[in-house]
Amino acid sequence: MSNSLNRCEFIGNLGKDPEIRFSASGDAIANFSIAVGWKTKDKEGTEWVRVTAFGKLAGICGDYLRKGSQVYIAGRMTTRKWQNKDGVDQYTTEVVADQMQMLGGKPEQSEPKPDAYRQIKEGNTVDIADLPDSEIPF
Repeated sequence: MSNSLNRCEFIGNLGKDPEIRFSASGDAIANFSIAVGWKTKDKEGTEWVRVTAFGKLAGICGDYLRKGSQVYIAGRMTTRKWQNKDGVDQYTTEVVADQMQMLGGKPEQSEPKPDAYRQIKEGNTVDIADLPDSEIPF
């Protein structure tokens, strides 16, 4: 397939804060969706694009992106097959991001949120009572 190209670029707004988790090897994984608009002569609408980022980019997404943030995402499209709890095959299509650029104005919360996930990953003690509900990883 030397003459093919799998490259996607989107500008949209996050529907909610990114979800951050870690692989068994300790690599960060960020999952979030962005709303992107489309318009034709007669109609317009919104599509939701699932985005996954890995490693350092995932950590940056988790630290700085918030619900409503406008963002540019570039990466490749992929479809994963998995089975639900009833054993039925399910499919998820998403963009695996390799580039992210924050757009728009300065967010209301100018400081990154406490990186509780990274603190836990690095073995630091984090008192769950001191974390906001959105930071509790379970």
